[in-house]
Amino acid sequence: MPRPAMILVGADNGGVGKTTVSRSLLDFFASRKVTTHAFDTEHPRGALARFHPGISDVIDVTATADQLKIFGAVASSSAQVTVIDVRAGLMWPTLRALRDIGVIDKAKRDQLNLAVLHILGPSIASLEELAETAKFLGDARYVLVKNFATDTTSFDWDQQTYNSYFNRIKDAVEIKVPRLGEMACEEVERSSVPFASFIADRKANGEFATNSFVLRGYVRHWLNNVWAEFDRVRLMDLIDARSSLRPVMPIAAAS
Repeated sequence: MPRPAMILVGADNGGVGKTTVSRSLLDFFASRKVTTHAFDTEHPRGALARFHPGISDVIDVTATADQLKIFGAVASSSAQVTVIDVRAGLMWPTLRALRDIGVIDKAKRDQLNLAVLHILGPSIASLEELAETAKFLGDARYVLVKNFATDTTSFDWDQQTYNSYFNRIKDAVEIKVPRLGEMACEEVERSSVPFASFIADRKANGEFATNSFVLRGYVRHWLNNVWAEFDRVRLMDLIDARSSLRPVMPIAAAS
């Protein structure tokens, strides 16, 4: 039986698009028929849970009762993947909590597949987070994400500086999330549904919506490109080695 998997999506800096990446990740696994459970640490409001309410719990990761929920999800067979969307400033408290409740030890004993999607900010300070975080997690799969989805800001550091940090992390890989046009992004935000539901022209209750055909096309193209990046770094290997042989199914064009 495949081991359960946990993916942390986070960074210490705010405004780098962590929740956007988490949302695209949940849609990616749903397209592969992989069951997921998400924890939204944007307590008490919940940014991720607004788009994926059926599979997301808003938690205070510093509270013991909510830490028990995380461990319970990992121990349960009800979800193949647990995604934790880590609020800005909570990367270290979350890592400490996972260490203290034994989740990181389970990964070291090969009882859990653990991965981190570290969303990079545009400044050099973002790179300085990497080495310590990677050391803390040991052999966890480490993915560095350059997210251009909602911002045109260029990264301030040069390639040589970036490489000096990147090369310190064993087996790290990099993905780039392309830019999503501002109008398309705003329409999806207003709809408060997953990207895939917006593309399918569905409301949160499953009824047909009246989303723009053009904007749905832009979102479809963008999401397929993001999924291609997830497939390129073989995220499905976290679930089952055999699953990685299945290609990502693009979202079909709207009729």
